Amino acid sequence: MENLRRLHRHDPAAPGWALIRRLLQPLEAANASLDSPPTSHRRRAMADATAVILLRCAQLERSYWGWSVEEWTEAIGADQAGFRRSAPAWADDAVRSYVSSHAYLLGGFNEFHRLGSLQRLTMARRIFGRDRVDAEITKVRAVLDQWGYRLGRGDDTLLPMVICQLFLLNRSPHVEDLTTELFDRIRSERLLGDLRLNTLHAVQRSVAALGFCHPPLLANGGGRTPRAGGAPAIWTEWVDRWHATSTLTPKTRGNVRADLLKIGRWAAAEQPDAADPANWTRQTCATWIGALDRMNVGDYTQRTVGLAGRIGEPLQAPTKAGRIAAARTFFRDCQEWEWLPRRFAPECALATPRSIGALLGPNPRVIADDVWAKLLWAGLNLQAADLPATRAGFFYPVELVRAITLTWLFSGQRSDEIARLRRGCIRWQHDGQTIGGDDSEVLVRDAVCLLDVPTHKTGTAFTKPVDPLMGEAIEAWQAVRPVQPQMVDRRTGEKVDFLFAFRARRVPSTYINGTVIPLLCRKAGVPAADVRGNITSHRARSTIASQLYNAKEPMTLFELQAWLGHRSPQSTTFYAKITPTTLNKAYDDAGYFARNVRTIEVLLDRDAVTSGQAAAGKPWQYYDLGHGLCSYTFFEQCQHRMACAKCDFYTPKDSTKAQLLEAKGNLQRMLVSIPLTDDERAAVDDGQVALDKLLAQLADVPTPAGPTPRQLGVPATATMLPIVTIK
Repeated sequence: MENLRRLHRHDPAAPGWALIRRLLQPLEAANASLDSPPTSHRRRAMADATAVILLRCAQLERSYWGWSVEEWTEAIGADQAGFRRSAPAWADDAVRSYVSSHAYLLGGFNEFHRLGSLQRLTMARRIFGRDRVDAEITKVRAVLDQWGYRLGRGDDTLLPMVICQLFLLNRSPHVEDLTTELFDRIRSERLLGDLRLNTLHAVQRSVAALGFCHPPLLANGGGRTPRAGGAPAIWTEWVDRWHATSTLTPKTRGNVRADLLKIGRWAAAEQPDAADPANWTRQTCATWIGALDRMNVGDYTQRTVGLAGRIGEPLQAPTKAGRIAAARTFFRDCQEWEWLPRRFAPECALATPRSIGALLGPNPRVIADDVWAKLLWAGLNLQAADLPATRAGFFYPVELVRAITLTWLFSGQRSDEIARLRRGCIRWQHDGQTIGGDDSEVLVRDAVCLLDVPTHKTGTAFTKPVDPLMGEAIEAWQAVRPVQPQMVDRRTGEKVDFLFAFRARRVPSTYINGTVIPLLCRKAGVPAADVRGNITSHRARSTIASQLYNAKEPMTLFELQAWLGHRSPQSTTFYAKITPTTLNKAYDDAGYFARNVRTIEVLLDRDAVTSGQAAAGKPWQYYDLGHGLCSYTFFEQCQHRMACAKCDFYTPKDSTKAQLLEAKGNLQRMLVSIPLTDDERAAVDDGQVALDKLLAQLADVPTPAGPTPRQLGVPATATMLPIVTIK
């Protein structure tokens, strides 16, 4: 054993060495090729690794170049403990890595995913050379560091381990030799643990950026779910042909295609002749619309993921209208492109029924003022501790999250427009002159912050003023934003520098709904839903618009239209909701009640009632006219109530009778509302001319006592005796 291990007292001339010369020479050549420090400990480990392999050959009675993968795995051990169990007691832990190197060089062993914990970086450096391996790792690390990956930092250990395993599997230490097929093979054969697949994804992206392979596909092939089917073949063929020809946006085309396939499944089940679009008639359209109006959620749907709890419920009006619009678009295009004969007019035969159209209309659902105020507070006080974290840290930097959050809270833009903002979209002006955001000569409150909004859903790019707090947050993110490659804006087709991009990928438009809003709700202590539904990104747009429209110095409708970027003011009216507070103030200012009703005081003589004098005809109720009292029981019906003619029912207040009445102790006071006629209201609103007209009309109208005002001698130009309002 001393000779085999070549210890200090071994005999190099022993005859046994000649017998195993054929086995020994490749092992010694492999040891000589390794880039290993020439220390005594390393030399001892290499010699013991050779001895372990030779002993194993004796046990298996077969040379090592004929060993199977399983035999090499058993010799190396699935882990360090497994190696100790199979190796002699004198083989220490360092021997295992050298046995692995011999297996790689001499046995073609590549099954490193079976070996558990093994220093891949050390092994790759030993086999390919330290300087070469480190130089290739630096190429990949530089790309990832530029994009903002944590893997790009010099203190990261995960990236070198994964890259070295790729080098070993590819049997080449060069990044340019890493092919798309290699990455696909690693994923399909699961040659890396699940926790390292994210690193593999990042490595492939960086290698693709260097031009040596294709970028990785997302789950399900480019991030798209498998295309739905289940419709008749001929219907699907027509739909796919339309999908390939239409110029609608990809998302809209996909939605229309999904709706059309549902129509095809209905046709196959209910109208087999309608499975071919060429056979559709006006009667077919009417039959389908009637069936659609009675459909439920889940009917003729292939995938029901996300419909749990709603299957079987009646379809909502927007869903019905969307499917009708999809059919209308499909047949209109096919007829215009002369693919189908014009057997009916899609605009008429597939028009949205009135019963459905009456239920349609934008419903942005304004967020309550108190909830919105709490969300604003949470956004303005957002800290790193509030962000969701993984074992690797924060997915996005806190500066990026804060910038997106304040943009959502202050810009009033759609989530897609926020995600598509360009780098440098914030500009500052003072007195009409452009200034820098860091200009120390102009205070923030004196500068105007402008936001450049890209081409959007309803119009072209435009510029709008926003709160400086938002501008400062965006500039704070731009100051630390890593350099990102230009990416294609799918709406315009041009390559641009997206503001909210990190790790060479644009922040998705779903990030606000999926992360920002739940984060703010937790910090603000408010529920993620209210009586109007879930708090979503688009509800902020209506909330901000409504607050600007109901402010103390409100925006006009056309100013608000320009700020929101609407093409038509009609769209703005759907967002500019008048708050109940504003509506109530306007109603009070209009004075509807005060203009149409007068309230006067009525004195009730309870002594006259209890003594029976009222039953005998003595007056017991007196209407207070301010200058006198009227004892006419049906005062509300008196035509002279607004301009008293002072008939026999009238008692002046300065008379002894009136003073004695008001001095009674058992006198009850009540209020009564008197509705006004049009002529009386005109006399109140329009002044003396209307009053004179009223008096002229009443001059020959008998009073409750019998005589007319003319007979009583009341002047035609007398001043109206108003009914006093009691508050």
